[in-house]
Amino acid sequence: MKRSCTVGIGAASLLYMLCAVLGYIAFGHDSPGNYLTGFGFYEPFWLVDIGNICVVIHLLGAFQAIIQPFFAAVENWSREKWPGSKFIEREYIVGKFSINMFRLTWRTIYVIIATIVAMMFPFFNSFMGLIGAATYWPLAIYFPVEMYISRAKIQTGSFKWIWLKLLTLICLIVALMAAAASIRGLAVSVSSFELFHSMS
Repeated sequence: MKRSCTVGIGAASLLYMLCAVLGYIAFGHDSPGNYLTGFGFYEPFWLVDIGNICVVIHLLGAFQAIIQPFFAAVENWSREKWPGSKFIEREYIVGKFSINMFRLTWRTIYVIIATIVAMMFPFFNSFMGLIGAATYWPLAIYFPVEMYISRAKIQTGSFKWIWLKLLTLICLIVALMAAAASIRGLAVSVSSFELFHSMS
């Protein structure tokens, strides 16, 4: 698990930093939110399609990892609110899979609503950036570092403790700057948007 998290977060960070830094160096403030189609580049179409498929695969995995605590909270709340409800608690066995009708229905509705919202608002990149900035620091940095400090019994004030706390602080500053940029992007986009029209 430790190795997969290190490789996954490291690869994602490297990819995002390369896109951000090289895009800003090359295009400055005019760099588009979507590098695949933001330049009016649609040929060869198969290359753009492969890039979009890779983005979908990446977002499906990220979405599943990030949204699971929210799903669990709603499902636990529903079990407490309506105890004994067969719709909420009954599991159906289909082959090797266990299917719960409430979980299937609620999660499907959530994904449909999230998709419609993403299609409605043309500034979805800024919105996703804000969500990413808000979840990056606590989920990828703060909690793992604090758990490591606790588990490894690193003494307060030691050299390693200071560097881990400094890393946490630097990543917090980066996350706050990303959140500020996303909020600014949202504020600028909201002033001149039309529903279901792309701005990128």
